[in-house]
Amino acid sequence: MDVDLPPSPRTTKERKEKLAKEQSAEGELVSEIEDILNFVKQPSEQITAFQRIIAADDVKDAKSERVKVKEQAIYQLGKLLVKLGRASELKSLLVDIRPFFAAIPKGKTAKIVRTLIDLVGEIPGSLTFQAELCRESIEWCIQEKRSFLKQRIQARLANLYLKMKEFKEALKLVSKLVKEVKNIDHKLLMVEIELIASRVHHALQNLPAAKGSLTSARSNANAIYCPPQLQSEIDLQAGTLCAEEHDYKTAFSYFYEAFEGSNTVNQPVDATRALKYMLLSKIMTNETADVFAIINGKIGIRYAGIEVEAMRAIAEAHRERSIHSFEKVLAKYKEQLQDDPIIHAHLKELYDNLLEQNLIRIIEPFSRVQIPHVAKLINLPVRQVEDKLSEMILDQKFHGTLDQGSGDLIVFDDVPSDKTFEAALDTVKELNSVVDKLYRKAGKLRQ
Repeated sequence: MDVDLPPSPRTTKERKEKLAKEQSAEGELVSEIEDILNFVKQPSEQITAFQRIIAADDVKDAKSERVKVKEQAIYQLGKLLVKLGRASELKSLLVDIRPFFAAIPKGKTAKIVRTLIDLVGEIPGSLTFQAELCRESIEWCIQEKRSFLKQRIQARLANLYLKMKEFKEALKLVSKLVKEVKNIDHKLLMVEIELIASRVHHALQNLPAAKGSLTSARSNANAIYCPPQLQSEIDLQAGTLCAEEHDYKTAFSYFYEAFEGSNTVNQPVDATRALKYMLLSKIMTNETADVFAIINGKIGIRYAGIEVEAMRAIAEAHRERSIHSFEKVLAKYKEQLQDDPIIHAHLKELYDNLLEQNLIRIIEPFSRVQIPHVAKLINLPVRQVEDKLSEMILDQKFHGTLDQGSGDLIVFDDVPSDKTFEAALDTVKELNSVVDKLYRKAGKLRQ
């Protein structure tokens, strides 16, 4: 009969000593990281210290505290390299720590790889480098058979292609990803991919396809718990598509939902962008009073800055109906307005409407006027005024013609529409119906 004997005092003592020794070593490593952050002032010395911790081959158990310590050292080193703008060294770090990935769970590996790629994105002008880093990481994932991580990085690469305006490559990659992810039925990843697909189609001016992808993303998001930040991105895209269809009131509602979501999770950059689009929706519906009310309110004060100030300036120029003020604002806030494709597209439409209103107001008293005189009154180049007048005539914004020989604009009187032709067509249509009925009756009589 086997009897379980209690462990000997010596065995228990050895185990306690071994555990205490391991805890002491782990504490020393944690303390070492804190000391590096608090007391080592030279960046080069900090880099060397973090590299020493990362290079140490002391991870034997994936659940040990040493893994957490090394993970923190990787993050701290990555942040430091980003701060110094050393993108190439960050790329080397991602390659050097790949042996470490073999000793830790795949989920933690995915987190480290994605975090380092995100850190590269904080370096200005690094889009091409990020894309290259993503492609190399995808090749490594294929070799290591890490399918899920590969798909996440491919989604990130598609988003980078979109920012780089390589729409063909982005659409090709997204189409392939949609098929792969549908097979594994990962709804959260599918939401992200469909959202990227919607943005790509929108950039290509394919609004039906953009709306279809967005609808698919929202359907998958409704079937699972969708993180607030991702939900706010869906609302932002929905508002963008509504604005493209000139439904600015619905767009404002979506932009407000996106703002609330980003504000809740404390994402000031995304919240400021949604706030800009909210103000744009109000400007496009000629509700400039609401723009100033929002800017001077609690949310406007909280997110006050150059982005909100640019929208305030646009609202003031629009209220004054001044083309020159409008142009000055666009030149002054070029990065905030013209470099934003969504803002730029709608402000161009707003500028065209404002120019048309001013031209109609100027030519209204005349039946014939020289184009250079109109250009002088509106203080714009003659060529620009002539092109705009031609466009307005073709669009039937007013009745007139351009005399190329004399350089004059001839304005015609508005001719009331003649209803005779419409009445004649209605009469012929009714007669046709009567004749058809008589023909059917005659056919019955023959029988």
